[in-house]
Amino acid sequence: MFRIGIGKDLHRLVPGRPLLLGGVIVPSDRGELGHSDGDALAHAVTDALLGAAALGDIGEFFPPSDPAWKDADSLILLKTAFEKVREAGWRLVNLDCVVICESPRLLPYRGTIRASLAKVLGADPEAVFVKGKTSEGLGPLGEGLAVEALAVCLLERG
Repeated sequence: MFRIGIGKDLHRLVPGRPLLLGGVIVPSDRGELGHSDGDALAHAVTDALLGAAALGDIGEFFPPSDPAWKDADSLILLKTAFEKVREAGWRLVNLDCVVICESPRLLPYRGTIRASLAKVLGADPEAVFVKGKTSEGLGPLGEGLAVEALAVCLLERG
């Protein structure tokens, strides 16, 4: 049995915070504003995995109203959620992600981001892919005010 899941996250970009994508600090003059560390890519991946396994979503597991998750490491949240997915009998087949931001360009960091996500998920880096896209100057993403991440995963009953 196979299942697919999709995840999406969007965070405002503000000065004074690091830009974290898949657990990797990407050099930038602004970073994600969020209750946790704001890693939009890790959040989207978490939601994709939980959704594919029909276990819930990131907000149910780690509610932003709970002070325990203030400034939490999103890779720890991802690892914790993925452990629940595996306990439910699923294994990751592949993960495909898109990060939308005007700058910085993500291509120089893609390999590091893929390796970071693969490590947390216990997956072969070849099973994880990340693409960077822009919004061609349109809307809050195109104006550099936000970053958005999308993730799609395929799980197999293991």
